[in-house]
Amino acid sequence: MFIKIALLIVFFAIMICVGIYSRKNSTDVNGFVLGGRSVGPWLTAFAYGTSYFSAVVFIGYAGQFGWKYGLSSTWVGIGNALIGSLLAWVILGRRTRVMTHHIDAKTMPEYFGKRYSSEALRITASAIAFVFLIPYTASVYKGLSTLFGLAFDIPYAYCVIGMALLTAVYVILGGYMATAINDFIQGIIMLIGICAVILAVLNGKGGFLSAVKQLSEIPVDPANTTEALKGMNGAFVSFFGPDPLNLLGVVILTSLGTWGLPQMVGKFYAIKSEKAVKTGTIVSTFFAIIIAGGSYFLGGFGRLFNTPAIHKGGEMTGALLYDNIVPEMLSTLPNILIGVVIVLVLSASMSTLSSLVLTSSSTLTLDVIKETVAKKMDEKKTVLIMRILIVFFIVISVIIALNPPTFIAQLMGISWGALAGAFLAPFMYGLFSKKITRASVWACFIYGVGITVVNMFLNFLNPINCGAVAMVGGLIIVPLVSLITPKMEKEKVDQIFSCYDEKIQVTAKTVLVEDEPEETK
Repeated sequence: MFIKIALLIVFFAIMICVGIYSRKNSTDVNGFVLGGRSVGPWLTAFAYGTSYFSAVVFIGYAGQFGWKYGLSSTWVGIGNALIGSLLAWVILGRRTRVMTHHIDAKTMPEYFGKRYSSEALRITASAIAFVFLIPYTASVYKGLSTLFGLAFDIPYAYCVIGMALLTAVYVILGGYMATAINDFIQGIIMLIGICAVILAVLNGKGGFLSAVKQLSEIPVDPANTTEALKGMNGAFVSFFGPDPLNLLGVVILTSLGTWGLPQMVGKFYAIKSEKAVKTGTIVSTFFAIIIAGGSYFLGGFGRLFNTPAIHKGGEMTGALLYDNIVPEMLSTLPNILIGVVIVLVLSASMSTLSSLVLTSSSTLTLDVIKETVAKKMDEKKTVLIMRILIVFFIVISVIIALNPPTFIAQLMGISWGALAGAFLAPFMYGLFSKKITRASVWACFIYGVGITVVNMFLNFLNPINCGAVAMVGGLIIVPLVSLITPKMEKEKVDQIFSCYDEKIQVTAKTVLVEDEPEETK
């Protein structure tokens, strides 16, 4: 216990010190929200990766989908690395930085408002972001608190409140720069921790080959698979597992979803230079392979730890407690490794939480309050309002987390489905095509949020597959609606897209411009 507490004290002290150190960079709006658009390649890459993966992945998703799909759940981690990181950086990174800098957009709703010349779109996008980031935040609290209960036997409520307070302190103090520096530190901890945990868990089962052999002997549950696989042994170590179609839905939701999440895309706004794009692409992809691939790979062995705690309450509900699977896998580790795991998951969760609360507060302040009721508000007051709203957002998410309505994976599915379903298509197409119309953006907003909300009440799809359907549907709806609705004013659109044709040594479509004297451009 002493070791675990000591590790936590050191971790907390570092986070707060970074917040204090970063105060000098958070005195104005640009510094507080984007770090002055001067964040280097490694900080940007780690900020992206650590915001991507949290306790939701390590505790909720790895446990639930590792149990359902066995080792084939590793495909989710591979999809996260190749689609959610590599392709996201290649396709969106440079263009996002160029256009958002040109139109002076600091948030995703502000991008919609200026790109499509519509304040109504900006305010609506802000409301969607604020509302649907809350269940995601609650899912992060729930994942971490489950693990804290295992390690320290601390009541769930105290874990949630303690983590909320720490997040509030360093984000309020240092803004984006504090989160970026802490993300880098937390990312290194995550890389070391996940490797150590995988080795320890497999060693406890006699090594990798022995663990695979044991897993291959477990028959597929006949109630949860296709007719062709009923009673089959070895499905949990097969290439695509016992349920390839639903596995694909998880890959789409957790990989493509990052392209439309405000807290993820916002990392591209703060890119400093062309070097940051190239380095960020490589580092964030490598990070995702290790963290996501490792988490789902570890979760794939969950059925080897089929303990009563995983089935607690199952007789009444007929459901497994998926959120208990990974904590049970870790409960047999030595104390020093449990301490490492706690700091690992704490690192993953704090980085995601800080990104979420900063995104929510900046969005509500810049895109609603400043644009409607306080248009003449100065920089200092704007930053103060954002800090106050950080507290407000954290309080709401804590209230939900104290009485969570469902499993972690389902909470995240609702959040990602609505946000990415509404934002992904109009954001991405808006970077590439002049033909996208305001009506198509409205149609995608209505579709993405509508299908998610309706599904919450009618439950015609599980939240994971519903989220995937929302994203893919948006990619179809936007171009189709744009074909039959009035185009935007040509002069305005041409002016917006002129940023890509600015002449340096090559066009800005290919390389970002670093700060240079005017005569060299």
